[in-house]
Amino acid sequence: MSGPLSGYKIIDLTSMVSGPLATMILADQGAEVLKIENPKGGDYTRGVSSRNGGFSASFLNNNRNKKSIAINLKDAVGVKLLLELVKDADVFVQNFRPGVTDRMGVGEAAIRAVVPDIIYVSISGFGHKGPYANKPVYDPLVQALSGLSSIQGGADDVRPRLVRTILPDKLTGFTAAQAITAALLSRERTGVGQHVQLSMLDSVVSFLWASDMSGQTFVGQESAQEKAQSFIDLIYETKDGFISVAVQSNKEWLGLTRALDRPEWLEDERFKTSGLRHKNIDERLGLTQEVLLTKTADEWLRLLEAEDVPCAPVLRRSEVIDHPQIIANEVLMENQHPEAGRLRQARGAAIFSATPPDQPHGAPLLGQHTLEELKKTGLGDDALEQLIESGVVAVPSGERHS
Repeated sequence: MSGPLSGYKIIDLTSMVSGPLATMILADQGAEVLKIENPKGGDYTRGVSSRNGGFSASFLNNNRNKKSIAINLKDAVGVKLLLELVKDADVFVQNFRPGVTDRMGVGEAAIRAVVPDIIYVSISGFGHKGPYANKPVYDPLVQALSGLSSIQGGADDVRPRLVRTILPDKLTGFTAAQAITAALLSRERTGVGQHVQLSMLDSVVSFLWASDMSGQTFVGQESAQEKAQSFIDLIYETKDGFISVAVQSNKEWLGLTRALDRPEWLEDERFKTSGLRHKNIDERLGLTQEVLLTKTADEWLRLLEAEDVPCAPVLRRSEVIDHPQIIANEVLMENQHPEAGRLRQARGAAIFSATPPDQPHGAPLLGQHTLEELKKTGLGDDALEQLIESGVVAVPSGERHS
């Protein structure tokens, strides 16, 4: 496989979304990723809904470009096999609860005894210490504890709301991928591996601080209760649909008044400066909404674009795939999966001019690469057959060594 990470080998013990997304990002960029799965069912997301050809969309969309090796790590023989696979690895990633990998025999010390300079990565939900460290965790719980749900609600005195996507899970995946790449770069320069720890909670708190925690930034001057800047968002209704319009600068405000044919707003004392427009945001956005109801979305977009006012249509998910900008970016790709059929997926967002990745291959069957990878450790056909018969490893139904 080509790509900027070609030549790096990653052992991936993660499941669900945050860890698998992180390792898929690295796989998309050329790393060899061996996904280690329980022979009895594999990654939980293999069994969720929205399925075709035995594959769920969730598993397909988080495990592209990986190899699946099905090994029972509750068996000492299985752990020994894993340690053989680790010998030439660069990265080891796991997202078990804190302490579990040590009990399994695949904690940092055990892995580093095999590969001293490995990058060992631990992804947790709430953190690796503290009162919540060993609690079960799902995305909504992190949204709640991080303050994200209060931010989404708009103010402290209104009902909190969840973001309608698993933002903590996915954000942690991107954060982990960046951290792993940084650790590899450091090792290239120093020759020293390290333990990278991150949590879903820390990922979200760090993410929020850039724009949503101004009231908690100045020590000793913290806001006791956050108020909403506005209870009107920047999604506007038109005669036949919705659009988004956002103005910040004076130039954009002038353009908006021209596009909406409301020159009198320029003389309105509430809107004379950017500070006043922010102070009177509800009144300003309310007036904007009243005007936008009088024409269709396409009509307004043409008028707003002519004045260089930032605007965009609000697309349904079914409309996104056909929008000209999405098509121009070539962010969506189609490939044939041998089991799941024709797939449409999003490529990695970054484009590499000198090291473009190869054509991607689809997510693997459970245990699809078990024999291929274990043979590289020196195991013969008879030994592999015994491992299969004993249930220590698994291969796809009907497959045996060749």
